[in-house]
Amino acid sequence: MIFDPNGVGIANGNIFGFPVTEQEAQIVITPIPWDATASYGKGASEGPQAILEASTQLDFFHPRLENAWQTKVFMSAVSQEWKAINDDLCAKAVEYIQFLEDGGKLENNPAFQTLVGVISETQTALKNNLKERALELIHQGKIPAVLGGEHSAPLGLIEALDEQGQPFAVLQIDAHADLRDAYEGFEQSHASIMYNVVKNTKNLVKLVQVGIRDVAQSEIDLIRQSEGKINTFFDWDIKEAQFNGASWRQITDEIISELPENVYISFDIDGLKPYLCPNTGTPVVGGFELEEINFLFFRLIEKGKRIIAFDLNEVAPEKEGDWNANVGARALWNLICVTEKSRRLYGTFPNYR
Repeated sequence: MIFDPNGVGIANGNIFGFPVTEQEAQIVITPIPWDATASYGKGASEGPQAILEASTQLDFFHPRLENAWQTKVFMSAVSQEWKAINDDLCAKAVEYIQFLEDGGKLENNPAFQTLVGVISETQTALKNNLKERALELIHQGKIPAVLGGEHSAPLGLIEALDEQGQPFAVLQIDAHADLRDAYEGFEQSHASIMYNVVKNTKNLVKLVQVGIRDVAQSEIDLIRQSEGKINTFFDWDIKEAQFNGASWRQITDEIISELPENVYISFDIDGLKPYLCPNTGTPVVGGFELEEINFLFFRLIEKGKRIIAFDLNEVAPEKEGDWNANVGARALWNLICVTEKSRRLYGTFPNYR
């Protein structure tokens, strides 16, 4: 491709301004402008467009990937149709969530029961559309990725990977466990993504969660009853280990030892320290620096793991300024670089080296 990595970023409609078509691309990102079930702060549906706009402001040298700027990555256009559907449902969902917070009961309100049904049906259609898209990309030998949106967005992608019949794990970076069987009446809630992944997949061998620090008792019970299928590295345990002298490298090696060869990365931006992305929907004190997560991701590759796909979610831009989008773009760039390094070394899923 013709691209000057030392020049001014060109807003050509593709992520980072790279002159790459979908046909040429080896990594293809599908943006999902959806946050209808977000229960605290809205705005993640604006994340994909904001990250796209911020992405051309980066420089493209990467210390862990030679000629990183030559990575062939393409991002589809943000669907204005789905964005309009989301915005309409979001406005109605805000009123419904306020109703619940005021002590209202869903079973006593037929109008809100209908609304929950409509949102759930719409979300199922969104999931199925993404699954079909992901299957197409996988069969073309490309690495699919999702840019949300709330964290419920990538379920269709993970189900498509599961249909390939190969064992894999999910590595989840997050402040929340997302293991509720439903939340506020939504079975595909942002708080239920990993519950649905564990429930609906046949080839998932392990869910490894890192940085969890805001969790319900029901989620703790599910983790304990999973017989090791869900392994959660709570933020408080990580911090205590560090206080007692453990290095981040030692901790990351312990995390990685739980993973099989094929790894899907699910990165909720609220896994980071809140100052890095303060406008995310549900920020929680604690978490990581971005470079700590980058170290974990590239350590995966050093340990022989293959990244088969990924998602990045819950980046919500502020009304003024672009700090959140800038951090989101940098998190995305690192995900792309580590995925490209994996591809160069180990190939794509489900093709084994």
